[in-house]
Amino acid sequence: MSSQALEQFLTVNIEDLKTKGLYNVIDTLQGANGPVIQIDGKSLINLSSNNYLGLATDQRLIDASVKAAQTYGAGAGAVRTINGTMDLHIELEDKLAHFKKTEAVIVYQSGFNCNMAAISAVMDQHDAILSDELNHASIIDGCRLSRAKVIRYKHSDMDDLRQKAKEATESGQYHKIMIITDGVFSMDGDIAKLPEIAKIAEEFDLITYVDDAHGSGVLGAGAGTVKYFGLSDRIDFQIGTLSKAIGVVGGYVAGKKQLIEWLKLRSRPFLFSTSLPPAAIAACSTSVDILISDTELIEKLWANSKELKHGLSQLGYDVGQSETPITPCIIGDEVTTQQFSRRLYEEGIYAKAIVFPTVPKGTGRIRNMPTAVHTKEMLDQVISVYEKVGKEMKLI
Repeated sequence: MSSQALEQFLTVNIEDLKTKGLYNVIDTLQGANGPVIQIDGKSLINLSSNNYLGLATDQRLIDASVKAAQTYGAGAGAVRTINGTMDLHIELEDKLAHFKKTEAVIVYQSGFNCNMAAISAVMDQHDAILSDELNHASIIDGCRLSRAKVIRYKHSDMDDLRQKAKEATESGQYHKIMIITDGVFSMDGDIAKLPEIAKIAEEFDLITYVDDAHGSGVLGAGAGTVKYFGLSDRIDFQIGTLSKAIGVVGGYVAGKKQLIEWLKLRSRPFLFSTSLPPAAIAACSTSVDILISDTELIEKLWANSKELKHGLSQLGYDVGQSETPITPCIIGDEVTTQQFSRRLYEEGIYAKAIVFPTVPKGTGRIRNMPTAVHTKEMLDQVISVYEKVGKEMKLI
């Protein structure tokens, strides 16, 4: 017999989420996650994917995956520290280190795992972490796992960061102090002020940590926000993802050789989880080759982003302060935001509502993610539907 207490907890809280417009319905795709997707037999222009460059469905990556699976098998068979490290893993790590202009790289099973692994491997209960208040959930969880004192600073407020860095340093309470920030903030699309952060870190001898999930493959000729600002030799931890612009799955930490050596010795997801399968690693390696050799996809991504932002702004939508392809359309009320997303769906546009707790209450939005493989005709149709639905719901 199941627990009545558990059943009551789940029933009450799920219903509460539905009432407040915070209940998320998970849709199932029938086919690939490209610029147009199929759900329940309906074709929809897809604006909710992190597949920035369209590489998730690129034939070159598919061919590399198939070849690797046929040669190495379907799975890696072990954790990296026993015999789950194949030459494919080393090749990818070396290639990423060259691409990021760092001494070494360690690859993990996901970007989320990177933050679980890297923060807690270096920081502990004797330390403090200065964390931007809008940092990603994986950073927040990684900080909690470390048991370090977490001191939040106001979003991209360098005066507040400097003051809190000064207070933490002068208190004498902490062995080590780290600044953690997203490189690109995933809900608003703004870029961290990395030059100022690096300067403050050097002034107070702080460790620097940048999670560049949404900057990887997008900024700095694809190498991310750290390279974009020319700070490759001044940031201690660079976290990248292989799941978004790279188009496959996984994450990595780039930095000094000694740091990567330590993570291989002490980071728990590396030590206790089976390594990424050969097909995924080979596809990632091919994707990085494409980024190194050609910037055409990145240029197309930015052109499409500019066109979508301009079109939505012209209609009167609030697209926030985004400096990247991430294009929020801020609606506000959670229930209205969910209704707006449903109407877009009915009109052939797949653009999911983002509401609390992913973003603060009262800032519900549609987060539009244009990619390099959207056509002008698709974007024109998106803007036309936004105009129709916005006027219908009296939002513009």
